[in-house]
Amino acid sequence: MIHKYKLNGYNIVLDVNSGAVHIVDDLTYEILDYLDENMTKSLPDILADKLSDKYNIDDIKAIYEELYNLFEMGQLFSSDDYEQFSDMMVKAPVKAMCLNIAHDCNLRCEYCFASKGGYGGHRMLMPFEVGKKAIDFLIEHSGTRHNLELDFFGGEPLMNFDVVKQVVEYARSIEKQHNKNFRFTITTNGLLLTDDKIEFINKEMSNVVLSLDGRKNINDKLRLTLNNKGSYDAIIPKYQKLVASRGDKDYYVRGTFTKHNLDFTKDVLHMRELGFTQLSIEPVVSDPMLDFSIKQEDLPRVFEEYERLANTIIECKKNKNNFNFFHFMIDLEQGPCAIKRLRGCGCGNEYIAVTPEGDIYPCHQFVGNENYKMGNLNDGTFNTDMKEMFAKSNVYTKSDCRNCWAKFYCSGGCNANNFQYEGDILKSHKTSCELEKKRLECAIMIKAAMADFNADTNNNSVCDREDCFAECK
Repeated sequence: MIHKYKLNGYNIVLDVNSGAVHIVDDLTYEILDYLDENMTKSLPDILADKLSDKYNIDDIKAIYEELYNLFEMGQLFSSDDYEQFSDMMVKAPVKAMCLNIAHDCNLRCEYCFASKGGYGGHRMLMPFEVGKKAIDFLIEHSGTRHNLELDFFGGEPLMNFDVVKQVVEYARSIEKQHNKNFRFTITTNGLLLTDDKIEFINKEMSNVVLSLDGRKNINDKLRLTLNNKGSYDAIIPKYQKLVASRGDKDYYVRGTFTKHNLDFTKDVLHMRELGFTQLSIEPVVSDPMLDFSIKQEDLPRVFEEYERLANTIIECKKNKNNFNFFHFMIDLEQGPCAIKRLRGCGCGNEYIAVTPEGDIYPCHQFVGNENYKMGNLNDGTFNTDMKEMFAKSNVYTKSDCRNCWAKFYCSGGCNANNFQYEGDILKSHKTSCELEKKRLECAIMIKAAMADFNADTNNNSVCDREDCFAECK
């Protein structure tokens, strides 16, 4: 299987199963319309019949020979070597946990999937005893895995910061005796950040996610405080202080774009102007009836904006004004392991969420749906049958994914979004799929453009023949 497309002046061909990317000329691009996985060494008659009136037959033969060499090397129309792994890791250890340390929030963001922090139930904070049991559970169910991930989430986790510190202290006190290494992260809206919290976060958290939607008027339209005021002015100085003192530890500023800011490139650039270099702005996933929702008819405009953002990033890179945009970060040389390509985040299998009451769910976005409750820390229950069901959710059990060119990059999409908007974790959320494909096309194009630029800068052309093609792998 291949996927080919034109973007920003490049003819790009992705060999899906090998991950090889080829930048080709117009003739090569057209030839590929008539080829498939049944390539033979001999030039197919159809190429001469269809293309000889437009192109020189010797050029057609030369390019076909090069394409066949790529085919022989497993970099074009390559076989699928991944399906054999699809039944593996069914009994995988739990390696990551989302700890919903607070089912409460000091913001009332209109698009919040968690019902503005309360997850559709009564607002409460997690007691330390539940957090302690969560650490014990993660250690017990992690098998021989050494590195464990735990994300403090909410609502707003800083509303329960004393328990955050207690949980970290407890985990650190026992990790060595169990041969574990905890990597903590925290996601915050920033309102309650203080110097002492910043110091603790920068010491203990391997990553921190800072919520911000970009420009002040955009952020303050939907990210409102309890007294219906915007949050921008209160959080920006705190974020800047945290990032400035973070050193080389990971962070990213994460926003949500809605129908209100389909010009979200301006929001990304605004965040960069504020001094932040690790950025993400993601499309809202919400009820299509809401006025800020992104609908199918909005996709052409969103695609146009992704292209604008991609070209902006290219220019910034050329001018050494670098920043990372999360959705355009792609590794064409190695990428994620086979299992992650097939299953993504590991929702409900390698990854779970725990509520303040000790209830266990496949992830934070399933919280509150009793049909997907996997157990409870207080009574020791854990539904391994449900865990196995999620383990079998992969790109080969999702009918829309099996033959999709993007499957090894999106890994089947978000199970929670699939369930909420399509009614089944195995049915892909169509809008999310289309957005992901566009982001991938832009990400690959950025790689091509920068390879082109670097080659020109080094006075070393990407290709020494006008009719040849360059290859990235």
